[in-house]
Formats: sequence, C-alpha cells, structure tokens
Amino acid sequence: MCGISFAYRSDLESKRLHLLMNRSISSLAHRGPDGSGQTGAAPWAMGNRRLSIIDLPGSAQPLSDSSGRYHLTYNGELYNYKELKRQLADHWDFRTEGDTEVVLAGLVVLGVAFLRLMEGMWALALWDSHEQEVLLVRDRMGKRPLYYQTDQSHFACASELPALRHLSWFAWQEDPRSTVDYLRYGYYLPGTTAYRSVREVLPGHWLRWSPGRGPRQRAYWHLQPGGFRGTHRQACDKLRTAMVDSVRHRLVADVEVGALLSGGVDSSLVVSIATQLLGRDLKTFSMGFDEPTYDERPHARRMARHCRTDHFDDCLTLAGIQGQIENVLAWTGQPFADGSTLPTFAVCGLAAGYVKVALSGDGGDELFGGYQRYLARALLRWYTRLPNVIRGGARKLICSFPEPGVHHSASLLKKAHLFLDIADRQVNEWPYVAPTCYALNDLQALVPDIWRMGHPPPGIPETTAMTDLERMMTADAVVYLPQDILAKVDRAGMAHSLEVRAPFLDRRVVELAFSLPGRWHRTGLTGKHMLFDSFRSLLPEWTWRRPKHGFGIPVHRWFRSGLQERLALLLEQTLHPLNGKMVRQMMAEHLSGRRDHGQRLWQLFIYLLWRADRSWQIS
Repeated sequence: MCGISFAYRSDLESKRLHLLMNRSISSLAHRGPDGSGQTGAAPWAMGNRRLSIIDLPGSAQPLSDSSGRYHLTYNGELYNYKELKRQLADHWDFRTEGDTEVVLAGLVVLGVAFLRLMEGMWALALWDSHEQEVLLVRDRMGKRPLYYQTDQSHFACASELPALRHLSWFAWQEDPRSTVDYLRYGYYLPGTTAYRSVREVLPGHWLRWSPGRGPRQRAYWHLQPGGFRGTHRQACDKLRTAMVDSVRHRLVADVEVGALLSGGVDSSLVVSIATQLLGRDLKTFSMGFDEPTYDERPHARRMARHCRTDHFDDCLTLAGIQGQIENVLAWTGQPFADGSTLPTFAVCGLAAGYVKVALSGDGGDELFGGYQRYLARALLRWYTRLPNVIRGGARKLICSFPEPGVHHSASLLKKAHLFLDIADRQVNEWPYVAPTCYALNDLQALVPDIWRMGHPPPGIPETTAMTDLERMMTADAVVYLPQDILAKVDRAGMAHSLEVRAPFLDRRVVELAFSLPGRWHRTGLTGKHMLFDSFRSLLPEWTWRRPKHGFGIPVHRWFRSGLQERLALLLEQTLHPLNGKMVRQMMAEHLSGRRDHGQRLWQLFIYLLWRADRSWQIS
C-alpha cells in the first residue's frame, strides 16, 4: 500500500507547490514508510509514500512513462498484474518487476477500458501533461480511499483528508447535510465528507479534471444483482473455485503474509483455505476484551489450533484505549462512529509487529447474508401483523426490565431491547440505505434546526425482482461496507503500515454472490447458507453453530467508568447543533442502567471531540 497526493495550483510557483506537496506526503508517512517521492513543475505536482510489498527494490513512485507525458501515483495491489503484463508486453518496454508499471502501461495503452481487466484494490492519480488532465480511479468496492476538492482552476486529491488539507486553497467548513448523515448512520454517505466542497471519489468510478472544466465522474463497474443461470450445486462449485483463487492471489507478496482471525466463520474460512487447501504456514492475530461477553479470543485460539497457525492475541482495556481515542480523528480526518475502530487499530498494531500484509474476512456478511438485521427485518414483518394490544403488552413487559450491558449474543433480553429499537426505526430504514442510529422523531429532537437536511441516498441498484433481503444486502455492499467497514480497516491498518487484503471482495466472488437468489443465502433464522453448502467440510461444526458475534466493543461500560464525564464537558464547552437536554437525558438513562445508550453516546462523543478540535473544524 501507499499514500498518494496530487495538486494543480495555478496560483503557486514551483517552490511553494512542492513545499505543500512535501507536507502532504509527509502526513501520509504511516501509509508508506519505505519510500517517498514527488515530481512535477508548477502548476502541477504529485507525491507518493510507499509501503513496499512487491518488487521491493524497484517500482519507486511517482512513476513516469519513457516519453515524460504520463505520470502515475498509485496506492494499491493489482493481483493479476503478471497476466496483464504479458498481455501488454508487445506494447510496452517494462523496466520494473512490480504492478505499478503494469497499471501505468495499461492506462496509457488501453485507457479506462483497462480498468475492467484489473483485479485488486487501488486508488490512483494519472497526470497527462500533454492534455493537461488528471485521471482519478478508485477500486470497485472502495477498499482504498481517495478524496478531492476542485474549482475551475484548481484541483487537489489525497489518500486521506489531513493530507488533502495541506494542498487546500480555502478554509474547510462543516457541511450540515453531512452532519445529519453522520447522526443518521454513524458515517458519511458515499461521495461526501464532513466538509463543504470536499468530496470522495465513488467506488467503481473514474474521475477526470482539467483546467477550465469541472470534474467528470463515470462508473466503470457496478453491482448487478440477480441473473445466475445454473443449479445450486454449480453455484457452490463456482464459489469454491473463486474463493480459493482469491485467497491464492492475495497470498502473493515479497514479504510475509499473515491473517486477522476472530474465530467467526468469515476469517476462519479465509485462514482455513490458506492453510489447509493451499498449504501455507500463517501467523494469525486477534484482539479481545476483559469483558467475557465481548471477548472472542477463546474462539480464535481454538480455530488457530485447528488450522495450526502461529497465533498471537492481546486484551484491550478501558485504560488502554483512553490515550487512543483522539487518534480516531487523526486516522479519519472527520467523525467516525464505529467504536470497533479501536480494537481494529489494536489488532493491526499487533499484526504489524510480525508481518506487513494480513488477510481478513471483511465482506462475508454483506455478500452472504450474515447480519442479524436481516433476521430482524424478517421478524418485523411478523411482529407488525400482531394486534396493537399484544405489541403494546410485549413492549411494556420488555421495557420493565433494565437493558443488560452485555453483548447481544449473550442475552435474550438484550436482543429483545434491540429488536424494539429496530422496530422504532424501521419507518426510517425503508427504502433501506443503511442501519440508522435514531428513529426520525428522535433525530428531530436531537438536531431540531438541521434534521431535515442530509444528502440523497446514493445510487443503489433497483430491480423490481429483488426481495427485501436482496435489497438490504445490495445496499449494505454499496453503502455500509465502503463507508464503515472498509474505511475502518484501511485507517487502522495503514496507521501501522499494515496492508489488509480481503479475499471475499474479489470481483468474481462479489459478482457471483450477488447474482444468486437471496433465498440461497438466508432462510429461516440463519444466513451464509452458500458458504456452509460450499465449505461445510473445511470448517469444524462448532464454527458453523456459533452465533453471529461481530467485532463489538463494551462501550456501554466506558460511559459508566469515566468517559461520560468527558462527554458532559464537551457538551457544555463546545459550540454544536445538538439538543443538550436530550443528550443529558440519554446519559442519565445510561448511567441508571435502564437503557444502554453506549453506541449513541460514543457517536456524539466523537462528533463533539471533532467540533472541539479547531485544527479539523474551521468555520
């Protein structure tokens, strides 16, 4: 992996432009500690920080073609670069052994049509000095980030928001529409950021910009649900082949490759394919908590013994995360409400002490129907048909008991409270975009002056043939996966110069999974039937029987152990649009033990922390 930056600044001389570029790429040093470079002459410059994974001594960046017309800065891994290199050999005199030059050659020779041939993860900027045009591209699923800002005569882009700030020509201001999105979902919608006029290249898109013209963004790939022609058995055969090939490709590196292992189905399957089917010796890594219901280390250790990996784990405590909370903003450059960023950061730090590349199980839930919310949606259809008196009685009974402060997998009462919360929010979640954090009336009460704002939902594929389950899975793959899961893993991994690869997000696997009928993925109370039917004999039975857990954190306890005091102080001392009375009421209910508002309080805490940090929020 790498960190990239590009700028076209017609208002700056070369010396000043290169100074800003140096600051930008220096802020990306964690993404690429193995090398640094920049090129260009006013009005343009590009830079790169390199994490060497393939062709360690070569492939320095930025990379230019022999004519000096084209210049590339690239952050990614092209898994099929050797095959593509052979196809391009008659049209290009290759000077390096890595994938970077293959990307440059392909884009120069074939243009954006080359994107359809690429398999991997990437974000890149290609400058054409003859046409005075920059091309930005982001991978299909949005694994690698790329942000930009533009007007008619200036343009800048970078891998991370803090790096982009160094290249900016205007003060950044909070976008209230994005604030509503953040409070609604816990993250920002595709293409947007927390800031006005600062955008994100969409997954599966390319973007062109040249002086005097606005940016032109087009999709080169998108999800196409449905359309599989074949039997269930044929689908299982195709899935086994695609997954094994995907893991094999992601094991290719000139450095050691390990794996993040939770003990759940997805990460266990990736590790089992690598060790049992492909015969690789792996180091595996997991992170747990000192609260048993949130601690997955016993499951991970059991799977590690089964796969005979060299396993390492550690325990994350409240004291251990206190000093890391501010780093959430440093990693993301904007509010990000997923508290599991902290244990993800910790496990990536643990892994980075031994390897430079780690496989993960990310994407398995979105592709194969693993989330509990899919079950909740099915139960809601039954629940809403009950007479009002029965529903009211059930609600009154459940709410008469305090909400347990444990992981939902360990408490039926906790599940019941969560179900009622989902029932309250279901009107806001249809048509489904992503799980919401508040019912509409609660959002209105929380931010009464701006609650009607927000960006329109992104372009989620719509076909009349899709079932509710298929619509939810597709939306999660287009919104929740890139904006939450992949953003979290990218920042956490890159903070430690660790490249994380996700075999489930291979194009063949993704396209196959979404071509299948939803009923093949999930029936009754359980999901991931395609994985079970395809790989049942590869994993032990206890892995398949284990309830869905997820990388949850005991944030409920953190706001009863001192963090609530920091939140209260921020609420009083920071200028913000929140209804302070409502936030204090949530804190009181949480401290009393009647309700578990831990996740919502964490979301508000991160937002207020960002508002209080004037280096990020300039108004």
